[in-house]
Amino acid sequence: MDARTRFVVAMSGATRLVRDDEPIYVISVAAEMAGMHPQTLRQYDRLGLVSPGRAGGGSRRYSVRDVEMLREVQRLSQEEGVNLAGIKRILELEAELDAVRAQLDELSAEFAVLAARLAPPSLDRPRPHRMLDR
Repeated sequence: MDARTRFVVAMSGATRLVRDDEPIYVISVAAEMAGMHPQTLRQYDRLGLVSPGRAGGGSRRYSVRDVEMLREVQRLSQEEGVNLAGIKRILELEAELDAVRAQLDELSAEFAVLAARLAPPSLDRPRPHRMLDR
């Protein structure tokens, strides 16, 4: 299990492992989990604040990450007093920052590999001992 997966308990009581971005919750369940009215989730979808996945029939399906995002939108709105346009910009900038950080991590790893290949032999390595003739 990595940082992008977690166990989720279904209404039946069964537990299964899901990715954070796997769309599994219908709008009523996601709204309850986020402490919001389903109509609020529809409005946020129209505004592009949180964009859930879609089921075969076109109904919205929310992921764990979507529910966390809904909670963050609510926190920014209620606790910080940020309007919806400001929240949308904050979320866009955070997504951009996450992408840049991921790219930096990839480049840092690639640089470490290349630096190790190009590094001269270490002078700190112990030299083999020669037996001295007496």
